[in-house]
Amino acid sequence: MRVAGFKGLKTERQRRRERSRKGDLPVTAIRRSVLELIMAAARENYPNEWSGQLRAREGVIHEITMLPGTLQGRDSALVNLWMLPIDFSVVGSVHSHPSGNFSPSGADLVFFEKFGSVHIIVGRPYNLRTWQAYDHNGEPMVLEIVD
Repeated sequence: MRVAGFKGLKTERQRRRERSRKGDLPVTAIRRSVLELIMAAARENYPNEWSGQLRAREGVIHEITMLPGTLQGRDSALVNLWMLPIDFSVVGSVHSHPSGNFSPSGADLVFFEKFGSVHIIVGRPYNLRTWQAYDHNGEPMVLEIVD
């Protein structure tokens, strides 16, 4: 059915999806399954640092991605951002600190400023209590864990 004058109107769901793609909808939560997957990946790669990218939909981190060519070592992970697909659902990064300290380093802070709006650092022993989310300025932020 077509109604004159209403062509092009979008539903609220479509508007929310577009805002999320543009990064206008702030990230406020992470799925528990994603956080558990992050911890498992960090544990598996210990003693090396591990890195991935965060994808969000409607303000909830729902997936992680790995970029081809990422190099992971004991002190750092080298990410080739030019391998990042054109994908507005990618909102930031996640990486581990094998030392157990999940505070951002100087290099982390420089990276946070240049890429994404939310970043997660996880530390040993890689469980639901040993992580912290940060905004693009490196300030701690709260993410709700949702099922």
